[in-house]
Amino acid sequence: MEWLFRRRRVFKTCLSVSLFCATLVTIHKFHLVEERERDKLAVNSRVQHEWVQPENSSNKKTSDSHNAAFKGEGTTAVPPPRWDINVSSCPENSDLRTQSWFKHMDSRFHQFVLHRHCRYFPLILNHPEKCQGKVYLLIVVKSIIEQHDRRDAVRKTWGREKEVDGKQIKTLFLLGTTSLGKDHRNLQRLIEQEDQIHGDILQWDFMDTFFNLTLKEVNFLKWFHIYCPSVQYIFKGDDDIFVNTGNIMDFLEFKRKDPQINLFVGDIISRAAPIRNRQSKYFIPKELYDKPYPVYAGGGGFLMASSLARRLFVASEQIQLFPIDDVFLGMCLSSVGVQPKLHPGFRTFGISKRRTSEMNRDPCFYKDLLVVHKMSSEDLIKMWNIVYNGQIHCGKTVHL
Repeated sequence: MEWLFRRRRVFKTCLSVSLFCATLVTIHKFHLVEERERDKLAVNSRVQHEWVQPENSSNKKTSDSHNAAFKGEGTTAVPPPRWDINVSSCPENSDLRTQSWFKHMDSRFHQFVLHRHCRYFPLILNHPEKCQGKVYLLIVVKSIIEQHDRRDAVRKTWGREKEVDGKQIKTLFLLGTTSLGKDHRNLQRLIEQEDQIHGDILQWDFMDTFFNLTLKEVNFLKWFHIYCPSVQYIFKGDDDIFVNTGNIMDFLEFKRKDPQINLFVGDIISRAAPIRNRQSKYFIPKELYDKPYPVYAGGGGFLMASSLARRLFVASEQIQLFPIDDVFLGMCLSSVGVQPKLHPGFRTFGISKRRTSEMNRDPCFYKDLLVVHKMSSEDLIKMWNIVYNGQIHCGKTVHL
């Protein structure tokens, strides 16, 4: 009898343990389902961003918060303008494969040519609020996901948002996405976290490659046309440059009395021709382009009026995409009849082309120039601190 009671106790114990284990397994399954749903929502939110949604979308928290900026006083509420591209796929123009010039062209350019009819892509990260109110200068910086240190250095130095004599300066970084072989998912999560902290990243759903820099140009022009009716000037540059923001503001103040609808200044390149050396990063085959380049600005940094940017957007839609973004913008400038102006304060090839030159490390040059290319993030912060600590004394030449 005792044996029977023991057996019954063992059975109850086993049953309790089994029920406990089953409960744990069920809870774990619920967690997995919940995690998958969260991931699914995260992916959907990348493509169906609030400012890409149709008008009747339930996901309106961003657009609702900005409606006031786009309403006129005493008028019926008007839906705010929004980014209207929500399809990432871009089928190739397969008809080109049968053409003889395409067959003879360097194969590195095949994918670019087959897909260059696709200009605009969905926004993954969007910040239309950057252009709310009267923004005097919008700083726009080309970057890629992996270059977090450069963006951080820019935020701490020349890209820091501030107000100067009542004039608002805002900053945005332009990004695409990584290739799938670069731990895409984790890098995307990191950039979304960075954007949650700083709120200054525009990201489109195309891969960040050298040829796709032109996509970054045309997508920004369209974005600016939609969201920035009150911005006066744009400074656009790379994330590895030194910009003396104070000198930029002084220059614009000096030009204030003159009409600036066609203002476009930078380090201007004239009488350039396509490079035929296949080893060069800037190699262009004859089949793609076989005439001199228009006058254009080095993409390291340039300054333009917002009214010109709007005209460039219209012009850009009529011009075939070109794999070098600087040259493409030069084509757009030529199309609207604007000659970009050379300014000696823009040094997009460095102060001296000899990298070993002492001039490239002299803070007095940085104090007087507007833009200097190129610098590491560490060197940028060091030079910024030296130039702006107020303790350097630069000699001046006096002519008698």
